[in-house]
Parts: sequence; structure tokens; C-alpha cells
Amino acid sequence: MSHNHYHMYDLCKKHMHAYVLAELEDGMQVDGIITDVDDDNVYLAVPIELGMGGPGNPGHMNNPCHHGNPHDHRVFGFGYPGYGYGYPGYGYGYGYRPRRRFNRLVLPLAALTAISLLPWY
Repeated sequence: MSHNHYHMYDLCKKHMHAYVLAELEDGMQVDGIITDVDDDNVYLAVPIELGMGGPGNPGHMNNPCHHGNPHDHRVFGFGYPGYGYGYPGYGYGYGYRPRRRFNRLVLPLAALTAISLLPWY
């Protein structure tokens, strides 16, 4: 393991579950929450920004990283599975679940050049 690779591994471990900005060798920057790190990769939960941007945006409906239903933009209520409350179609009821707010992104540690903490607000 190279010195830089080991340094990035330690930084990612130190900032586990923190909101960070990761910079890659090619200049690309990605913000997200570090959810895991292993000997080769860092795993990020990247926020989905629905309705923003174009094909390059992780929240864009045509992006292959988006696994949700592009027509499903409702805000859902919480309850016990199989036991609805409120009125179906108004965000509460049987079969509803909260929409997905993050995508998982796997980045190779060897490609990282910097990790910076970001504020949550």
C-alpha cells in the first residue's frame, strides 16, 4: 500500500459517517457521507437532488445511478407495513415507504487526492 493510499484510508476512517467533499485525481469533486471504507474503496452516500440539473446530475431521472421511479415524487408518511392511516393517495396508507434520498457511490482510494469536511447546513 502506497503512502498516499494509506493516508487516504486513514482520513476516510477518521471521517466515517461525516459529510465530506472528496476530490479525485481527474479534478472531479463529489460530496457525500462516508458510510464504509475497505483496503481498496471508500463508500459514499451521495445526496439525490430531484428536479435539479441535467444528465450529469445524480438526481436526474435519466441517470443510470438513479434507481427510483421517475414519476414517484410524492412525500410519504410513515407507519407500520400493512397498516395504513390517513387517506390513500395523500401520502399515507398501505404500501407506501419514504422515497430514497441517497445513492451509493464507490470510489477507489487510489484515485482520491483530498477529503475535506463539509458543514451539514
